[in-house]
Amino acid sequence: MSFYPSEKIQKRLLRAVKSHGTPLYVYNGDQIKHQYRRFEDAFDFKNVEIHFATKALTNMRILQLLKSLGAGLDAVSIQEVKMGLMAGFTPEDIIFTPSGIGIDEYKEAIDLGVRINIDNLEVLEYFGLHFKGIPIGIRINPHVMAGGNPKISVGHMDSKFGISVYQMPMVHRLVESLGLRIEGLHMHTGSDILDIGAFLQASEILFGVAESFEDLSYLDFGSGFKVAYRENDIETDIEELGKALSQRFKTFCTAYGKDLKLILEPGKYLVSNSGYFLVKANWIKQTTSNVFAQVDSGFNHLIRPMFYGAHHEILNLSNTGEKSRVYSITGYICETDTFAVNRVIPEISSGDILCFLNAGAYGFAMSSNYNSRLRPAEVLLEGKDGMTLIRKRESLEDLLRLQVF
Repeated sequence: MSFYPSEKIQKRLLRAVKSHGTPLYVYNGDQIKHQYRRFEDAFDFKNVEIHFATKALTNMRILQLLKSLGAGLDAVSIQEVKMGLMAGFTPEDIIFTPSGIGIDEYKEAIDLGVRINIDNLEVLEYFGLHFKGIPIGIRINPHVMAGGNPKISVGHMDSKFGISVYQMPMVHRLVESLGLRIEGLHMHTGSDILDIGAFLQASEILFGVAESFEDLSYLDFGSGFKVAYRENDIETDIEELGKALSQRFKTFCTAYGKDLKLILEPGKYLVSNSGYFLVKANWIKQTTSNVFAQVDSGFNHLIRPMFYGAHHEILNLSNTGEKSRVYSITGYICETDTFAVNRVIPEISSGDILCFLNAGAYGFAMSSNYNSRLRPAEVLLEGKDGMTLIRKRESLEDLLRLQVF
């Protein structure tokens, strides 16, 4: 599929705005299916499980769509676990890999029967003392730095995530002393991985650790695969990675003596380029050195550009003409909330509809009610003309509902 939405999709986006207003998140279900199948086809191994990283996009309708494709879930909170179960996933479909949570949350996960990964020696010891016989996985920190931004590179030496690969002797001491049942190993190095060499290097470390455990059933390699943010942008070569990892995994299983499950946890890769964030231009404001297009949203709805420095291509759906100007796109929040600086965009007028691309992952999921603003509606496009409202726009009553007067 082309990086930019087709003329037909752009017309459907404008129809969605006409029906549901702005700001608005719209997801193309057919694009999600395309990405899932591409990912699935990249791996040549019979026991591959694709677990969607729920935190990327938590709408129940999207979870149900991914379940229909055969996905499992990667959950990082007990709320995500419960949403997954409500969406129809079985406990065996869900891998719970939290960090720093309280013991009550672990107890709930045990009661619900989901698979659990531990990333802390103290928690590992607690499990051995209080939850004997419960099969668990261990999240390894391979100390391989990967990712497109320090905030999303989580495999480095001082990361809060995972148990250091250098602490494996302590892990084995606890396993032997407490009779822990270790069913799997997990790693995650970061997001926006471009160099598959770094990913495969970390994978070798995981294979090396796995050799010292006798009865594993899965190895979970996490995710973090980069998507294109611009036309002709470089992205993770998922086919090359899939071929290399599949072959290496087969070799490992032969040496290990049994076939394990190969688990991956893509989030952004599956849903990012399916998503469009639609806003309306309120005003054009010219200063001594800049021209601002002020829109009816802010970092309360899409924080990635401000938080990560993320790039989102921006289209003017109301004017695709040849005359363009240079704009900075800013929001309505009482903070500096600049979406883009010095972008060349077809001339923007008040009332024009602007479209942010790659808004399917960590968009609505990271939204808030800052400045007492209401969160937007969400719409799913499917098939030739299907358009379904999958989340209503918030109201003032929603904002006040849990407050005690």
